[in-house]
Amino acid sequence: MIRTRFRPLAASAALSLSLAAAAPPAFGQWIVFDPSNFSQNVLTAARELQQIANQITSLQNEAQMLINQARNLANLPYSALQQLQSSIQRTQQLLAEAQNIAYDVQKIDHAFQTTYAGASASQSDQALVANAQQRWQNALAALQDALRVQAGVVGNLDTNRSQMSALVTSSQSATGALQATQAGNQMLALQAQQLADLTAAVAAQGRAQSLQAAQQASAQDQAREQLRRFLTPGPGYQPTTITMFGQ
Repeated sequence: MIRTRFRPLAASAALSLSLAAAAPPAFGQWIVFDPSNFSQNVLTAARELQQIANQITSLQNEAQMLINQARNLANLPYSALQQLQSSIQRTQQLLAEAQNIAYDVQKIDHAFQTTYAGASASQSDQALVANAQQRWQNALAALQDALRVQAGVVGNLDTNRSQMSALVTSSQSATGALQATQAGNQMLALQAQQLADLTAAVAAQGRAQSLQAAQQASAQDQAREQLRRFLTPGPGYQPTTITMFGQ
């Protein structure tokens, strides 16, 4: 009796086991979410994005650095060199046109051995007068040369003013270190040119004053010689026979 009751139950259990074995596993039909793995993936992606952002920032910095280097290496678009050279050449030309005793050591030595030498008893009156005339002409020419150089220096002032204004403007608007340096160098060149003009004016004025002083010293020495000759007794009057009216 008992065996008869358990037979359907056994068959039912066997069928259930066979169906369970034939069906796919239940977990294959669901999506499994792993929070730990998801967090790790998010952190990894964030790190990669941060690395990419850092690389982009680095490239931007390098590009800006290259731009700054290009600006630092850019030449100044303005140059005052030609105008400064022209001013210096004008002053040099005026100095080169110095009359008579110019800025030459050998010519100066020769003049002071001849024209400006001390008056001697062996010189004739005509030679003394000729030397005095030459000394006066030298002094007058030196004064004229000094005035011409001074006029040239004054003429350069307007050019120097405009060049200084242009260089200051270029320096203030410089986009890089090289442009600022070049503007500063040109300002120094302008100052050197102004000093050269000042030196030329001083030299020309000094030359004129020196020749005037030399003329005065030689005139005093010549005056003593002429006074000595005037005070020296001569042979006196000697009568001579003359013929008048063709007789």
